[in-house]
Amino acid sequence: MLFVCYPQCSTCQKARKWLDDHGIAYEMRNIKTERPTRDELGLWLDKSGLPVKRFWNTSGMQYRELKLKDRLPGMSESEQLDLLATDGMLVKRPVLIGDQVVLVGFKEQEWQSSIID
Repeated sequence: MLFVCYPQCSTCQKARKWLDDHGIAYEMRNIKTERPTRDELGLWLDKSGLPVKRFWNTSGMQYRELKLKDRLPGMSESEQLDLLATDGMLVKRPVLIGDQVVLVGFKEQEWQSSIID
C-alpha cells in the first residue's frame, strides 16, 4: 500500500500508528515534498468512487488563501484535479492507496472495514 501523508500532521500520525498497530505494510510518501501528479489524482479519484470535493484539504491555509470555497463550484472536475496537482498541501490527507481501495482522510472504522474486515 502507498501511504501519502504529511508527517507533521496529527491525523496522519494517528493513521500511521493505526497501520503499524495492525501490521499493515506500506510505503510512506510525504505529500508536501512529493506531491501527487495530475495522473495519480485522476486514478485515485476513479478508483475511490468519491467526488473530487472529498480530495480537498478544506481546512488548509492554501485552500483559504486561494478562496477555493467560492471558486470550486464553478470549476470542472478536470480543472480541480489540475489545481490539486499544483500543491500537495491542497490535498486532503492521509491518502491510502491499495490494489482494491483508495481511502482519503483517516476514519478508523472506514479503514478497518475497507482493509481488514
